[in-house]
Amino acid sequence: MSVDPPQIRSARLGVSNRLYRFLRWLAHVVNRVSWRVTVEYEGTVPEEGPVILAPVHRSFIDFFVVSEVTRRKIFYMAKDSLWESRRLGALLDAVGAFPVHRQGADRLAMDRAQAVLERGDVLILFPEGTRRTGALVEDLHEGAAFLAARTGAAIVPIGIGGSARVMPKGSRIPRPVRVRLVVGEPIDAPERSERGRVPRSQVHALTGTLHEELQRLFDVAQARMLERRGR
Repeated sequence: MSVDPPQIRSARLGVSNRLYRFLRWLAHVVNRVSWRVTVEYEGTVPEEGPVILAPVHRSFIDFFVVSEVTRRKIFYMAKDSLWESRRLGALLDAVGAFPVHRQGADRLAMDRAQAVLERGDVLILFPEGTRRTGALVEDLHEGAAFLAARTGAAIVPIGIGGSARVMPKGSRIPRPVRVRLVVGEPIDAPERSERGRVPRSQVHALTGTLHEELQRLFDVAQARMLERRGR
């Protein structure tokens, strides 16, 4: 079955509150029962205004566990191939997801992400772009910094420990392994010039700051998991 490319297909960004609350509650139960997710806060997730949640990405379940860091409604990008299944696509629409074409720059997905932030909502965006392996956070995409510059959104870096053991890239069946999230201090968006623009150099600098903080938080999250297993 074919699916329209994201440049044509329009995912619904208006989400039913009743259905959304039920699905968030269900995700919370799964997170707590299956992976005993715990959250450590070095910083706070702003309770209002546009926010970009920027986690490391080592497992398919990262989408689900990151929802534990805030009670606010969350929107996020997901690879467009997931919408090939109508049922899965409808479920993703219901929880605030919208498709992104990862083979190149997807302007429509970025426009949707910007619209979410301009409404003052919360967006999950994985700066690594896709699931990675290993303990090293490699070069980041600049989408998070670009959107922060365009919308004034704060970026909240998040380290995730344990999710790679639950469901690493290529696996299909999750394992009951503990997961630990470490939430960093929000990183403010760069200030605009008198002309209302953000220099490209500031976008690069913000990406560099995010990179360093993500690596640190990822290291902390993994260390917490090792400490727990050593007890």
